[in-house]
Amino acid sequence: MTVYESDLPGVGKKHEIELDGDERIVVVTHNTGKREVYRRADADADAEKLFELSDELARTVGTVLEGAYFQPVATDTIETMLGGDALIEWYDVPAGSELAGETIEEADVRQRTGASIIAVQHGADVVPNPDPGAGVHGGDTVVVMGSREEVERFHDTFIAGVGDDAADDTEDAADPN
Repeated sequence: MTVYESDLPGVGKKHEIELDGDERIVVVTHNTGKREVYRRADADADAEKLFELSDELARTVGTVLEGAYFQPVATDTIETMLGGDALIEWYDVPAGSELAGETIEEADVRQRTGASIIAVQHGADVVPNPDPGAGVHGGDTVVVMGSREEVERFHDTFIAGVGDDAADDTEDAADPN
């Protein structure tokens, strides 16, 4: 999938997104924030206007499409780049993690990794912007924010090598051959 970007002097920007086959979605973002969304059957076809969104509504729809409200796929991580080097990732906390059963402060998350836990989900309950005394349990989902390096350090410190991978490492350590 390729995204083409072009300036529209006096109007704003145009983004064309290649879909399956030759079909394209075209988004015109006006300097006022208004978005117009078009469909093109192929690169040479005329565009058909599908709908128009205000800036606020476009941002809300974009957030929904990005998956901030619901993640329909089963995955260990979901990565969102905010621009520059700022990254947000979702992690399921393994039961054997150093983080499981600790508070954010006790695990010393920020000092050890540089990343911040910006939300904790325990079942249906979500704690946005948790205080350092918030507890984290195995099976919880944490939303972590930091630079790519900080988020990777969080993953390496609290997520990687825990669970099945940790059991494999223990078996390897017990076998001298």
